[in-house]
Amino acid sequence: MISPANVRVTVDDAVELSCVEWGNAEDLGAPVLLVHGLASNAHLWDGVAQSLVRLGHQAVAVDQRGHGRSSKPSGGYDFATLTSDLLEVIAHYGWTGRRAPFVAGQSWGANVVIELAARHPGSVIGIALIDGGMWDLADRFADWPTCEAALAPPVLEGTPRDRFESLVRAGHPEWPEEGINGTMANMEVLGDGTIRPWLSRANHMTILHQLWEHHPSKRLAEITVPVLLMPADDPHNQRWVAGKRDSVERAAEVLARPIVRPLVGDHDLHAQLPDQVAALIDEATRPGLAP
Repeated sequence: MISPANVRVTVDDAVELSCVEWGNAEDLGAPVLLVHGLASNAHLWDGVAQSLVRLGHQAVAVDQRGHGRSSKPSGGYDFATLTSDLLEVIAHYGWTGRRAPFVAGQSWGANVVIELAARHPGSVIGIALIDGGMWDLADRFADWPTCEAALAPPVLEGTPRDRFESLVRAGHPEWPEEGINGTMANMEVLGDGTIRPWLSRANHMTILHQLWEHHPSKRLAEITVPVLLMPADDPHNQRWVAGKRDSVERAAEVLARPIVRPLVGDHDLHAQLPDQVAALIDEATRPGLAP
């Protein structure tokens, strides 16, 4: 069993990010930074990180601000600040030059990673977009009120922890234990045995609004490093998948060095299929692989 280390990195005044560190700097493969999605946390990457270590990489998963065990300020959820946060994490690990990291983002985390690569091209050797960042949310929802009504999070505060775990397991019977435990880590367990999300509802809606306003399709052409596109081909939602495939094709057309590797699974591919996701990330870090 590979054991991680928990590290806190100061990124701004009174803001610390919690990082889960796997492996060490002596590992020969490129270091990999793992960035979670909205209302998620670093531990959804546990299975991927363990596989990456076995493949020879140091891997670090970060709780973005407002999430997990990181600080929870009321502001700083714009993309400029979020990418600055990641740059501070990269600097903390001394990942520069030949040791610059490969950075993978899932869902909203993919949008953040796109901005990192576009704004700071020398900071990464490549990026992975895992079921995110390949389409504009505004193309799916005509206006913000429609998006807000459709994607506002359910009210989970006050749910008994055991009931929530039962719902998670029932909804994902094929997931490995790391994926279940990672999902449970999205929640703080209170003294009475009930849960509440680590991410406040106010901060959740602030980020969602930023996401709706974001247009990754206009940023992809600016990225010169290899980009691994890993959309989820969900067999239970083929209507959504059909539109997604068109978006992936358009994204690949504008990218300088696309690597398209769809996986059959649900939105949280990293939790559901950690070994497959890790293998594709490992493949994408190999020099000379991408066109």
